Amino acid sequence: MRPLEGITVVSVEQAVAAPFATRQLADLGARVLKVERPGEGDFARHYDRTVLGESSYFIWLNRGKESVELDLKDARDRALLDRLIDAADVFVQNLLPGAVDRLGLDAGTLRARRPQLIHCSISGYGPDGPYRGRKAYDLLIQCETGLVIATGTPEEPSKVGASVADIATGMYAYSGILTALLQRATRGIGATVEVAMIDALGEWMAQPAYHAFYGGAQTRRTGARHASIAPYGPYETGDGNRVFLGVQSDREWARLCREILGRPDLVDDPRFVRNPERVENDDAIRPLIESAFATLDADRVVELLDEAGIACARLRRPAELMAHPQLVARDRWREVRTPRGVVQAMLPPVTIAGQEPAMGTVPRLGEHNESIRAEFGPRREEVAG
Repeated sequence: MRPLEGITVVSVEQAVAAPFATRQLADLGARVLKVERPGEGDFARHYDRTVLGESSYFIWLNRGKESVELDLKDARDRALLDRLIDAADVFVQNLLPGAVDRLGLDAGTLRARRPQLIHCSISGYGPDGPYRGRKAYDLLIQCETGLVIATGTPEEPSKVGASVADIATGMYAYSGILTALLQRATRGIGATVEVAMIDALGEWMAQPAYHAFYGGAQTRRTGARHASIAPYGPYETGDGNRVFLGVQSDREWARLCREILGRPDLVDDPRFVRNPERVENDDAIRPLIESAFATLDADRVVELLDEAGIACARLRRPAELMAHPQLVARDRWREVRTPRGVVQAMLPPVTIAGQEPAMGTVPRLGEHNESIRAEFGPRREEVAG
């Protein structure tokens, strides 16, 4: 058995954060019933058409789920949703602000009927406060938490190239649900779980916030270089490529100077003796490193850095992830069926020895309408009555 086999999750979800959380549950064996708008479905289905004609977002986020179309304003469909929730262990929702209360799907209403239910709400700004009614999307939360202003070049702030606010929120929702399931198993009580995007990404931004607030200085944007550790970033090699390296300690700085740069005199140079000084004089470090790399190609630089125990990386394009030699060598890809064919999907990051994640089929819109209505619809005597 997979860890969550026997657990049923009903999710009124869309976009990224909630689907990301429930997909993790599905991979662990939970049955996830995904409620979608009739005819349209989760709007992430329509973000693009790049994966065999389907949305890359939807394919990524929704494997292993059952899709049922329900009009929540229709009395019969709403009655069916209530039946689904009555049979569920977990209910997840990320509806627009205020909609959950108008529909009577809030935690107070549902858990009054079923105290053992685990009710998880995902929102942009939380259930109260002056921003509670605002719509929230990934880029907007990146802005509000300071991530955009901390990212980019000195000339231009930039968003992060992945949906980090949504991903952070989905992961905290996932861990919160697992915690609540453990609590229910040990103490026999359900839970009301709240996860706000601003809280999730705010947690991730705590170090830059500390650094700026207590340091009394504006956050520096340093492009691909690290703002508070040096040397840490990209350096050009003799063949015109770039190798990224990161020095995390004074010991590593000494090894870099002696074994790579051939400059043991730099170890005790007062400009570079500790990390704060190296950050302050990072512009002086760059030419020293690139001068040492000027006669070497990128492959040789990586070899030397590896031999010296200096962390390094090649700059790869996103498409190259699919054939990354480390992921291929560790057999981290599996085939997953989608409505239009088979795609490669990466195994979940957490490996549990002896257990293969479910990684089920990505559903087409309403694929499970008939089976779910047959399973959860009213009994014949109720219809007759």
